[in-house]
Amino acid sequence: MRFSTTFLAAGLTASVLAAPIAENDSYGDHDACEWTPPTHPNNRTHHHKGPHDKSFGLGPSSIASISTATVVPVSLSSAGGAAASSTALSTLSTAISVAIPTSLAASSTPAAESTSSVAVAVAAPSTISSQDSLAASTATSSALASSSSAAAVGTSSASTTTSSPIASGKFKFFGVDESGAEFAPTTLPGTLGTTYEWPSTTSIGTLMGKGMNAFRIPFLMERIAPGTITATLDATYLSGLQTVVSFITAKGGYAIIDAHNYGRYDQNIITSTSDFQTFWKNVATEFATNDNVVFDCNNEFNTEANSLVASLNQACIDGVRAAGATTQYIFVEGNAYTGAWTWVSSGNGDAMGNLTDPSDKIIYEMHQYLDTDGSGTHDSCDSATVGADRIAAATAWLKANNKLGVIGEYAGAVDPTCETAITGMLDALAAANDVWMGAIWWGGGALWQSSYLFNFEPPSGQAYTAYIDILTKYV
Repeated sequence: MRFSTTFLAAGLTASVLAAPIAENDSYGDHDACEWTPPTHPNNRTHHHKGPHDKSFGLGPSSIASISTATVVPVSLSSAGGAAASSTALSTLSTAISVAIPTSLAASSTPAAESTSSVAVAVAAPSTISSQDSLAASTATSSALASSSSAAAVGTSSASTTTSSPIASGKFKFFGVDESGAEFAPTTLPGTLGTTYEWPSTTSIGTLMGKGMNAFRIPFLMERIAPGTITATLDATYLSGLQTVVSFITAKGGYAIIDAHNYGRYDQNIITSTSDFQTFWKNVATEFATNDNVVFDCNNEFNTEANSLVASLNQACIDGVRAAGATTQYIFVEGNAYTGAWTWVSSGNGDAMGNLTDPSDKIIYEMHQYLDTDGSGTHDSCDSATVGADRIAAATAWLKANNKLGVIGEYAGAVDPTCETAITGMLDALAAANDVWMGAIWWGGGALWQSSYLFNFEPPSGQAYTAYIDILTKYV
C-alpha cells in the first residue's frame, strides 16, 4: 500500500511508522527533485507501508516506551502456498465453461497460463463454500485420474464436481504483508530490534497454519545496498531477509520480496534504469534457485512519469532474469501508488501493458484500500460495495489485455460495513480468478501496536481477530 512515513518521536527516541497514502491521480505541487512523501489524510500515528499514511497510533511494541508522542512528517528515502497452482470457482450463477489441465499433477503454472485442458461444463449455485469447492475438486480429480485426454464432465447444481490446477483454495497467492524491515527509512542503517525488525516466523507459521501461503516482505534498498544502489549487498541485512524467506518457502509458501522504496533511493527518484537493473540482478542472484520467491520490483511509484515507471519495471525484469532467476514470478507496480481503482485512469494501463518477460511470469500488482480517498488511513469504508466497485475497471483491463493481476495490499477497518466490503471485493476477485491471482492483506509485522487499525499480527492484532475467519474462507 502507500506509505506516508512519519516519525513517532519522544525525547531522543524516534521510530518511523508506515501508513497508507491517498490513492489518487493528483500529486499536488511536489517537484520531482524535491519530493516529500504525501501524508495520509488519516494520520494514524502509524504508517503502514508507504503511501498509505496509516498513522493509527501505532508504534513498535519492542521500542522503548514513549510517554509522549508527536507525529512529525519526515522525508522518505524512497517514493511513492502451495507450489501447486489452484483455482476454485466460488460464485457461479449460471453454467460456465472451465479449463482444467489434463494432468492433475502439482504445477506452478496458473490455470490462466495452462495450454492443455479439458472442457468442463459446470452448473453451480450462486455461492459455493470453500469446503464444497475442495470436495468438488477431490471428486473431479478422482473422476479424471484415469484419463489424460479432453473429456466433458457434467454436474448438477446440487452436486458440483469442479477441478482446478490449484490443490485447494481460490487463489495462487493469499496471505499477509509482513512489515518491519522497512521501518525508519531515514534512520540508516538503523538498529535491528529498535528502529526496524524482521517479521516473526512464529506469527507467519500461525498464518500458514490457517491456510495462508503468500507473505510480502518489505525491505529498504538503502539497507540492503548501502551507500549506492549498485553497492555490494550488506551481508547482515541480507541474512535477515534470507532467514524469513527460507522459513516461508521451506513450508511451501511464497515469499514476495518487496523493495519498499516508492521508486526512490536516498530520497531521490531513481532515474537510471541500468543501475536499477544492476540492483535487481544483485538481489535476485541470492534467490535464483528458490522457485517460491517472488520479486516485487518497487512499492508504489508516485509522481514519476508513467514512461519512467514502465522503464524501471522493465529494468527490474531484465535484471532478475540476467541473474539466472528464470522460474520465479515478478510483481510489477504502477504509478499513482498502483491503485486498482485508478489503474486505467492514471495511465498505468497504457504505460505498463508492453512490458516483456522471456519467462512470461509478469503479474501486475495493484493496491486497494476502501476508505473515502483510498488512502487506507480512515477507520471507515466508503460503502458496503466499494471493494468490488473499485476493482471492476482493473478486472476489465486485465481481461481485455490478457494479463494477470494481484492485490498486493488491501485492508478495511473493524466495522460491519468494511467487513461486507472486504468480503465483496474478495468474492469479486475469486469470481475472476482467471486473471486475479490473489490478495495480500496489509498489515502484519511484529512492530505494529495491537491498536493499529489494520494490524494482522497473531494473536491479538485487532484486524487479525476481526477478519481471520472471513479471510480463511478464501484459502
